[in-house]
Amino acid sequence: MAELATIARPYAEALYKSASVAEAPALGVQVGTLAAVSANPELRQFADNPKVEAPQVYDVVSGAAGGPLDAKVGNLLRAVIDNGRLAALPEIAAQFQALVNARSGVSDATIHSAFAIDEGQLAEVVAALEKRFGRKLNAHVEIDPELIGGIRAVVGDEVLDTSVRARLEQMKVALTA
Repeated sequence: MAELATIARPYAEALYKSASVAEAPALGVQVGTLAAVSANPELRQFADNPKVEAPQVYDVVSGAAGGPLDAKVGNLLRAVIDNGRLAALPEIAAQFQALVNARSGVSDATIHSAFAIDEGQLAEVVAALEKRFGRKLNAHVEIDPELIGGIRAVVGDEVLDTSVRARLEQMKVALTA
């Protein structure tokens, strides 16, 4: 949703600019936790209740995140709540993580696989993908049985699809053309 991305960008950039290189990963973890908490529909309903004040929402969200928040993350959460933008918190977290990754030269990669990949195989796949995409990757695997076999790697807006399903689709297009 472009609107949510537009709303989230200034918050993510402000937190990014205030964070040092050393503290950015820890802040990213805290913002990610807050994003997961804020995605709860019951919490959003509580926050949207006009009888509930902003400090109460802050206390509930920060308490549900578990543990004390860094001052910068706490200020971000206060600003988000005060402006009624709690729904944008997951997008803020995603954009902040993208900024941190860009600074460190690392990209997030989603590897879709038809079958589970053990640690040794994953290391080999990640090494090959890093060579292919020319940067370090933070990879996580999602199982997608519809691929039939092979993998589909998504890095940012780039996709490398070596799955059996993709090859069958290519054959179908070639045969019907």
